[in-house]
Amino acid sequence: MARQRPDSPPLFEIVERPDFSVEKRAIKRGQWPVAGLDEAGRGPLAGPVVAAAVVLDPKRIPTGLDDSKRLTFAQREDLFAEILGTALGVAMSSVCAEGIDRSDIRKASLEAMRRALIGLPLAPKLALADGRDVPPGLPCPGEALVKGDQRSQSIAAASIVAKVMRDRMMAGCGQIDARYGFEIHMGYATARHRAAITAHGAVTRWHRMSFSPFRLGGEEAIPADDNELL
Repeated sequence: MARQRPDSPPLFEIVERPDFSVEKRAIKRGQWPVAGLDEAGRGPLAGPVVAAAVVLDPKRIPTGLDDSKRLTFAQREDLFAEILGTALGVAMSSVCAEGIDRSDIRKASLEAMRRALIGLPLAPKLALADGRDVPPGLPCPGEALVKGDQRSQSIAAASIVAKVMRDRMMAGCGQIDARYGFEIHMGYATARHRAAITAHGAVTRWHRMSFSPFRLGGEEAIPADDNELL
């Protein structure tokens, strides 16, 4: 006898979407405002790591917030504008390639998030950071959420702001020096980018000289994710 297929979808088809539940629990504890923190640009060979801090208005949360890598370019641009127009506070910061080389990408990412948080126009009572680490030196308690941009709408909003801002910065680099195609690959280790490095060498202050292939023993470059380049 043939086995009947279940009415529920398979587990691998279930896509987790961020919500405001973590923030609501914080509000009940008296920890408000709550800021979401995220960064963009940990893996590229070139450009800064950019972080954003966002305090959403619980009454005006934009529809469609999600991990920036799961959104198209057009969706990110639309949500970016809506976040800036509705959030109670938005701040951005970055650490340049030279700053990354002086420490390492993990420390630089956490520092960018710290700077973004202290740049907010209001003082958060709790910071929700994407990943496994709470940035050191925060002026308020922090909580790290693994895959936070897929769990918390505040972190998702920060991921969108950071991604849009970094892409715009890299597009500007592409206008200054057209040899590398920064506006296309955003500094990631694509075949085109590697070929340009072989042909023209590294660009001072733009390329991360502590990353492979520039320095033996440097950080390993993360191959570009197609979603990052959309």
